[in-house]
Amino acid sequence: MRILGIDPGIARVGWAIIERNQSVITTRSYGCITTNQSDEESIRLLIISKQTTLLIRQHKPDCIALEKLFFATNAKTVIGVGQARGVILLVGASYSLPIFSYTPLEVKRAITGDGHADKLQVGRMVQMTLKLSELPKPDDTADALAIALTHAYSYKMKGKRI
Repeated sequence: MRILGIDPGIARVGWAIIERNQSVITTRSYGCITTNQSDEESIRLLIISKQTTLLIRQHKPDCIALEKLFFATNAKTVIGVGQARGVILLVGASYSLPIFSYTPLEVKRAITGDGHADKLQVGRMVQMTLKLSELPKPDDTADALAIALTHAYSYKMKGKRI
């Protein structure tokens, strides 16, 4: 199973492609889509749409694992993340890909065993688990890897077969 993990945002969208074959998980690729703050919102969302489409065409994932929108104190941030997430959901649906969502708490718990772990703890566990030579940067990329791993670990337990 090839999983596209995504940490959505309007400024940065972390993405990761991992593959699970039996109990072996392999990192295929990862990175970050960035948009320019000075661009119109519609242009930024178009960039996210086009780059997500390119990732799907290039890597041919079997599913998308996406971080759920969570409550934040900054309404402007929540709106941008929600818009980016909506674009990603639309692109995934246009390719008929199953999409699975995980809260930050679920991801932290799956990766570190502690739902209150900080970003550095999550990043280090991702690095160690995937045997990466360095800590994935930026945090959005490490989070995307963590989201993909969470799905790789939990999709069978949730009864979600692909």
